[in-house]
This record gives sequence, C-alpha cells and structure tokens, in this order.
Amino acid sequence: MGIVSWIVLGLLAGGIAKFLLPGRDPGGLIVTTLIGVAGSFTGGWLSAKFLDKPIQTEFFDLATWGSAIAGSLVLLIAYRLLFGNSRS
Repeated sequence: MGIVSWIVLGLLAGGIAKFLLPGRDPGGLIVTTLIGVAGSFTGGWLSAKFLDKPIQTEFFDLATWGSAIAGSLVLLIAYRLLFGNSRS
C-alpha cells in the first residue's frame, strides 16, 4: 500500500474509532481524523514490529484494518486523557 492508501485507511479508521468511542473530543473533527491517520501508522508499525504480522500490500486485509483501528483507539484515548479538559 502506498502513502495515500494509508492516509485513506487512517481517515476511515479514525472515523470507526470515533464511532466506537463516542463523546466530545478536545480538538474536534479535524484533530480526531489526524489522530486516526497517526493511529493507522502507529498500529501498522506496532503490528509489524512486535506481533510479527507484516503490513500487507492489500487495502482490504482484516489484520491491517484491525491494527489501524486499534492504533487509532489507543491514540484517541491518550489524547482525551491528556487534553480532555481543555474544551468546554
């Protein structure tokens, strides 16, 4: 997969993570989608590095989507814990 595919995957994974973890985010929609992109990169890297599951070249691989969504959830939770009280 190319960089554009990872960005699209990250946007979709961020949306799914936001759906799974509802509520107000301190940064709004744009920051949440950027967290999704970063989470997909982080989840893919962690999956390849520590779980010995290499990143697939196919866009519709279940393990790739799972790692991207998991990475997005982790970053979204961390972001809420760090910056949760900054917005009313």
